[in-house]
Amino acid sequence: MNDVQPSGTTDLAALAAGIERTNDLLTRVLAEVATSPSTHAAFVDAGYVYAAVGKLVTGTEDRKSFELDAEGLIEAFIDKARTIFADSRLLRVYWYDGARRRIHTQEQQRIAELPDVKVRLGNLNANNQQKGVDSLIRSDLESLARHRAISDAVLIGGDEDLVSAVEAAQGYGARVHLWGIEAPGGRNQAEPLLWEVDSARTFDLAFCKPYVTRRTGAEYAEAATGEGPAPSREEVRFVGARVAAQWLSERGREWVAELLPGHPYLPGTVDQELLTAAEALLRHSLRGHADLRRVLRDGFWEHVQGQY
Repeated sequence: MNDVQPSGTTDLAALAAGIERTNDLLTRVLAEVATSPSTHAAFVDAGYVYAAVGKLVTGTEDRKSFELDAEGLIEAFIDKARTIFADSRLLRVYWYDGARRRIHTQEQQRIAELPDVKVRLGNLNANNQQKGVDSLIRSDLESLARHRAISDAVLIGGDEDLVSAVEAAQGYGARVHLWGIEAPGGRNQAEPLLWEVDSARTFDLAFCKPYVTRRTGAEYAEAATGEGPAPSREEVRFVGARVAAQWLSERGREWVAELLPGHPYLPGTVDQELLTAAEALLRHSLRGHADLRRVLRDGFWEHVQGQY
């Protein structure tokens, strides 16, 4: 007699094997997801930042009345996000601003050259009002959330029109965190936006003040017509080395040595101290000059490393 196994038994064995393979695959996928780092990105409405920071620090929203160290402020935002999202990596910072015919200004070009920063431009109308920025934020935020490119989004703005962008990102599983600038005597962010986000945080005067410098009358005129002459790269590099030598003398080799593991980056507070000291020696503002800021750091590090 032939030993023939009933077909029902064969089907059950095949089904059991298929279930086991599926379980193994799911186990591997879940293990990979569990060990994959989270990713965050920041979406900055530059118009909101300039207006809010200017109002808080100088009492005016007129951009020409003050100088904003956009590079320093962006780095401060990145440092803060790194602290809050300790187990997450930064995708990039999106910087949304307006420009006539969407042609980059010199300042916007310098910001675009910063690492991990992407400048996105809307238009400026005849009244210097941004147009199209909110739609750019919504498009980028929704697209990144839909493709699971980010798990957390930091939104720095205040317009109620951004509510739809928040809802879209949350619909794809991303968490949205609203950051704002303290408003003297009131609010500068729409309440519906505050109600919709997953968390909210406000930066005060002490946080913002180091990145804002009020312009004098002459500097105001320069800002309206174009920038005055900046120091040469050689001058800035020399000053960077000079500050490093001064700090080695005043603060000691051990304090400076603690900075070495972070090369080529400096902690935000130290970088701001370096900028302030250099500007005092140069008698010229380096805020808004991303290329010279990098040369300044290069001069600083060259001297420090030459001592170790």
